[in-house]
Amino acid sequence: MLLPIFATLVAVIVLATLLPLLRSPVWWVRDWDFPRLQLAILSFALLVGQLVFFGWKDPMHHLMLVANLACLVYQAWWIIPYTKAFPREVKAAVRAETQRQFRILTSNVLMPNRNADGLIAMIREHQPDIFVTLETNTWWQEKLDVLEKDYPHTIKCPLENLYGMHVYSRLPLEDSALQFLVEDDIPSIHTLVILPTGKKVRMHFLHPTPPSPTEHEESTQRDAELLVVAKSVGEAGLDTPVIVAGDLNDVAWSTTTRLFRKISGLLDPRIGRGMFNTFHAEYWFARWPLDHLFHSEHFTLSFIKRLPAFGSDHFPMLVELTYDAARGAEQEGLAADAQDHALAEEKIAAEDAEVDDVHEPQS
Repeated sequence: MLLPIFATLVAVIVLATLLPLLRSPVWWVRDWDFPRLQLAILSFALLVGQLVFFGWKDPMHHLMLVANLACLVYQAWWIIPYTKAFPREVKAAVRAETQRQFRILTSNVLMPNRNADGLIAMIREHQPDIFVTLETNTWWQEKLDVLEKDYPHTIKCPLENLYGMHVYSRLPLEDSALQFLVEDDIPSIHTLVILPTGKKVRMHFLHPTPPSPTEHEESTQRDAELLVVAKSVGEAGLDTPVIVAGDLNDVAWSTTTRLFRKISGLLDPRIGRGMFNTFHAEYWFARWPLDHLFHSEHFTLSFIKRLPAFGSDHFPMLVELTYDAARGAEQEGLAADAQDHALAEEKIAAEDAEVDDVHEPQS
């Protein structure tokens, strides 16, 4: 009686493991990039169950055991970098002058959510130098504008389509641009932030659409937006401090996000520290890291935190970085090869996107 149950579950795990290997952009393939942690846990539980109930002796069960074990190892390969068992990609900051430290808070607020007071209280408690909100419409803008006394530098794009975006900053902003890179109603924000030391940091805030049956049947729009920004950043060179942040509607370990890191040359402070799963805030068993912050080697990490839920389906993220170009030069991320560059070009061409369209803030 147990054998058909175990065989069915192993078959599901094998299928869910193999599907993302396809280069197809259709949503029901790409969405299997997301639950790798859940699949690994299920695979491990099944493996234990197989050993308990069937053991190693019966050759009929060997294939099922080997297939399940192979899936477990493969899924673990993707997610182990986002655990403390893996070496850190970004160095911990040493004690530094506060003028070289700055905090960024990012939050997808969930537009119908009405607990603006909860987010405002969190911002006042943690005192970020910059906070970025996603899914913010006119109602949210009116609520958040109470913070303008402390955050006088703003870029606002209220929309009613779940893709509004706002930036509020204590630090001066320069050469800012609001753009619609791939889709006419999906904004991105590009700006220079001037640190107290006078150093200027190029920042890009993104929120591309996900592959899903309710939005886009394919991931091509998301992938193209991420990769045109990645190429723009990569072409800027090592002398330019850069940060890219937002809800990328993609998990940290996906093929596309890894390709973004390779092409851009940016680092992921979560590597060797944790997953910091930000979605879904209400379902502990179905969470993955959708909200990201990547940065160039000019920075080390003071801390990274997932903040408490306040009614959104996303948890906010708070990151404090330290500008330390000398120490940061020792850091190294993923490197792109010719095949990676060709794949990026293919994905960008699928949406007729242009790298030259990305605003490159200049000092």
